Amino acid sequence: KNRLLIMNEILSKQQISDFINHGFVRIDKAFSKATAEKAVDILWGDLPCDRHDATTWTEPVIRLGMYTQRPFIDSINSPHRIFDQLIGTDRWVRCQSVGTFPVRFPSEKNPGDTGMHVDASFPGTDPANYMEWRVNVKSKGRALLMLVLYSDVSEADAPTIIRQGSHLDVA
Repeated sequence: KNRLLIMNEILSKQQISDFINHGFVRIDKAFSKATAEKAVDILWGDLPCDRHDATTWTEPVIRLGMYTQRPFIDSINSPHRIFDQLIGTDRWVRCQSVGTFPVRFPSEKNPGDTGMHVDASFPGTDPANYMEWRVNVKSKGRALLMLVLYSDVSEADAPTIIRQGSHLDVA
């Protein structure tokens, strides 16, 4: 079934219904493992720690941002037919950069960012004011928020938790 999703790059009627009702859809294997590995190599190159020495992983989370290299652009734009299904053909712009990356490490320290997050549209009345409340049924400028994983995660890791239906509460 996953192979069909990759080859046809389309969502089933059930997945579209889930997206509408739950506020998200999970797309497994949306891009190749080779693309993911290239992206991870770039991220490790920018981290101030050694990939192969866990003693250098002293912070619970390090944020990296705004990448324009090919593996990031290819991965984020790969499910373009799915975007067409969810938003409409020619109603979205291909991403030309990707960021921010919260890179998480095993740690007993509190990372300081484990609370609820609301992703807002942009811009508000003052585009430089990111604290202004800009989430409402008339938000414009953003159709989808993509959370991309370049490495495998399990329940014991630190994937982003998505609250089903929160898109309805916020609006």
